[in-house]
Amino acid sequence: MYPILLCSILSLAIFLEKLWTLRKKRIAPKNFVKNLYSLVKEGKLEEAKAVCMNSENLLSKILFSILDNAGKTEETLKSIAEDAGRRGIQELERFLEGMATIASVSTLLGLLGTISGMIKIFSVISYQQVVDPPSLAGGISEALYTTAAGLTVAIPTIVGYKFLSGRISRISQNLEVIVEDFIKLLTDADKKG
Repeated sequence: MYPILLCSILSLAIFLEKLWTLRKKRIAPKNFVKNLYSLVKEGKLEEAKAVCMNSENLLSKILFSILDNAGKTEETLKSIAEDAGRRGIQELERFLEGMATIASVSTLLGLLGTISGMIKIFSVISYQQVVDPPSLAGGISEALYTTAAGLTVAIPTIVGYKFLSGRISRISQNLEVIVEDFIKLLTDADKKG
């Protein structure tokens, strides 16, 4: 039961950390995007770079890498953005696979407890010619408690994992749209300038 309890604590810690990390203001705050777009439209690329450097969000890192390479071809900027975005998404996914592992391990620990309880039951049966129910109850309860505990940890962990995976996928898609628009804005500004 203690390893299952440890799994539940780890799962909850990862889930809460990911919720904190995936907040909108840590990814792509709206005011940041609007401010940066207006600076680029006005041709103030150095100021836009400074805004990116002073911001603590994922999008600022991606857009800074684009601004730092302003003047290059659209394909080059897209490649640079993809590299920066990939690194950012990898950071968002950090520890996420741990939740999937915890779900599997807690299920297996529950199964291990079930087997341990069954071994106790058969041990009692093998030593007693006439088996009384109270002597079997300990093994049965161990089997049921550990199975229930393992599933109680595994089910919410799987749900949390799927929720966070979906959220990261949506964030990735949203960032992709913002970055494509930004590259188009930047290359259009270069053509006009």
